[in-house]
Amino acid sequence: MTFSDLGLCQPLMQAITELGFETPMPVQEAVIPHQLESNQDLVALAQTGTGKTAAYGLPLLQRFMSRSGATTDQGDLSAVRQPSAVILSPTRELCLQIADDLNSFAKYMSDVRILAVYGGTDFMPQLRALRQGVDIIVATPGRLIDLMQRGAAVLEAVGTVILDEADEMLSMGFSESIDAILEGVPADHTTLLFSATMSSEIERIAQHYLHDARQIVVGSRNEGAENVNHIYYMVHARDKYLALKRVVDYYPKIYAIIFCRTRLETQEIADKLIQDGYNADALHGDLSQQQRDLTMQRFRQHRIQLLVATDVAARGLDVDDLTHVINYGMPEDIENYTHRSGRTGRAGKKGTSICIVHSRERGRIRDIERTIKKDFVRGTLPSPKEICSKQLWKVIDDIERVEVDEEEIADFLPEVRRKLEWLDKDDLLRRIVSREFSRFLRYYANAPEIEEVADEKSRGKGKVKTGEGGRRRAEGDHSPEEGFTRIFITLGKVDGFYARELIGLVNNRCPGPKIEMGRIDLRPTFSFFEVPEGEVARVFKGLKGFTFKGRRVGIDIADEASDGNRANERPASKGDKGHKSKAQKRFEKSFEAGHKKKKGDKKSKKSKK
Repeated sequence: MTFSDLGLCQPLMQAITELGFETPMPVQEAVIPHQLESNQDLVALAQTGTGKTAAYGLPLLQRFMSRSGATTDQGDLSAVRQPSAVILSPTRELCLQIADDLNSFAKYMSDVRILAVYGGTDFMPQLRALRQGVDIIVATPGRLIDLMQRGAAVLEAVGTVILDEADEMLSMGFSESIDAILEGVPADHTTLLFSATMSSEIERIAQHYLHDARQIVVGSRNEGAENVNHIYYMVHARDKYLALKRVVDYYPKIYAIIFCRTRLETQEIADKLIQDGYNADALHGDLSQQQRDLTMQRFRQHRIQLLVATDVAARGLDVDDLTHVINYGMPEDIENYTHRSGRTGRAGKKGTSICIVHSRERGRIRDIERTIKKDFVRGTLPSPKEICSKQLWKVIDDIERVEVDEEEIADFLPEVRRKLEWLDKDDLLRRIVSREFSRFLRYYANAPEIEEVADEKSRGKGKVKTGEGGRRRAEGDHSPEEGFTRIFITLGKVDGFYARELIGLVNNRCPGPKIEMGRIDLRPTFSFFEVPEGEVARVFKGLKGFTFKGRRVGIDIADEASDGNRANERPASKGDKGHKSKAQKRFEKSFEAGHKKKKGDKKSKKSKK
């Protein structure tokens, strides 16, 4: 099937032919004929980057032409017109991209007014454009609500509402805004809902606001993108950055987004990569809108090879030719993984989603496999020799591909020959290779070893997990991993403390390098968390005397493999009488002994002076 078979009008066909559209993608093939023939509500499930904008945009523009009498020589319309369609998208970047795409499709349609409205910028240009009249509004929910409340965006004539990346909008907290917008348009409007996943919240929106909706599924519900390979490497938590470097070095032409879980981690990893000579930059919410726009523009133009980003900051960043998505920090939920991996493998190209995980995240890999119905391949990190070979061939390939303009360099060649005449061919080759390749040779000559964690797959009851260093760990075993200490703290879910808050508390209260947290077990009134053995003293010192809502927070070293007996009662804090475990007493004794030794050392040094 070709686009000419879909029933599109001549002005649209002329525009999309110039854009290089030939064969419709599956979602376009399914949605366009349906929308041209019917006003039925629609739920379309398809991965990001599968051509959804054209799927709903082309029929929308064709309907506008037939409804308004618009042709290439459009008749006289009202000077101030009200919008007939609203397209909601989660981010400013996606909003602008949709508007640009629609304007490209409408190139040969006279006087179709398409306006993008979004936050983070001045109201006035958007207000003026609305007062002059528009046909299609492409908006982020928050800004559209503001314009509606100001009386600038009047939606009384809206006949079509399109929710693009609906699951992203809901995950960003726009549920109430979407409800308000849908309640503010005429009851007889048509609603089209496009989403990569079918969450319970998406189902709620569909059941409440859509009527007799047809559902079109490209692939399977919550399924991963078809052209994406899924690979994971399992290493110790302390080796994750070293593993990341090896993965990046093994693919010299990599063009990737590296996802981290927090803004702090995002900036730290980007800074490390830049310091180590990589073409990288960070994208997160602590940057200004101008900084984010500049970073995304540089990334789209391939002036940045590695973009280290949080999920929220990367939303709306649409790049068609990503080779890899790297999950440095695994996402909180499976839907986020689906969105991340769906950014590569687009437009029929192959892509790779890589997860760098530690043993405690093995279960997350299995959960994702079951949901997206795709198997992950356990990867083996490339050796230094393999990486150096790849990089060397890349240098040779680049030299071979250099296009030489004889006329352009003719005047300079005699001087270059005189300058280099003392070098023979082999000397010259050695110097070129050394110049382009020396960074990798120096690093991998003495590269630190990375111990990959054994991954033992067992099914059914009595499943055994293989911990770091090959140690077998039963499912109910709460003993800390090798090299880590398990700590008890009297803060839990009822206090509003979850993993993010606990990690923030520890690192904010403990000055110095970031502490790499291990497994975290959250309970209603208390929690357990693991830190490297060498960081225990720093954690206890940092949290000493910490109070929360007037209550002193206690910490203790967990001395039992099982902690089920503490599940229903908030223990007394560390400072309370009668609550010190044997492990805690041993720790305090050794800590005080070490502290006294340091004091004694200082005194002896002073006396010597």
